[in-house]
This record gives sequence, structure tokens and C-alpha cells, in this order.
Amino acid sequence: MADKHKSPKPFQSAALTSAVLSYLVGPLLIGIFAGRWLDDKWGTSPFLMIIGLLAGLAAGVYGVTRLLEHYLKDGDDRK
Repeated sequence: MADKHKSPKPFQSAALTSAVLSYLVGPLLIGIFAGRWLDDKWGTSPFLMIIGLLAGLAAGVYGVTRLLEHYLKDGDDRK
């Protein structure tokens, strides 16, 4: 008996997983490193690093939300 909930497109699932990971990790790392660089430049350690971390996290969550919205909307059209 075949599983009805098994994904018919494993490569699409892998692509979605890697996109979500990159949307979360990329902006977070950029925010941290940019904040640390600015802290070293202006002597405001760790204030700008924390601001960069929060901004990167917000950007990542926003990107994942938009990505999943788009993915789920496309999935509804096929039914």
C-alpha cells in the first residue's frame, strides 16, 4: 500500500529545506559580522552586534515567511 502523504517530488522538498536554511542563516551571519565590524570601528561593543543579530533574525524570518507563503500558495493551485 502506497503512502498518500509521501512527497512526490523529493528534490523540491530538498530545495525548499535548503532555501529555508539559507534564509535563516545568511542574514543572521551578515547581521552579526556587520555589527561586529561596526563595533570595532566605532568602539560600541557589543551594542551594534546585538542590533545586527536582531535585524538579521528579523530579515530571515521575513524571508522564510514569504518563501513558505509562495510555496504553499503554489501547492493549493495544483489541487
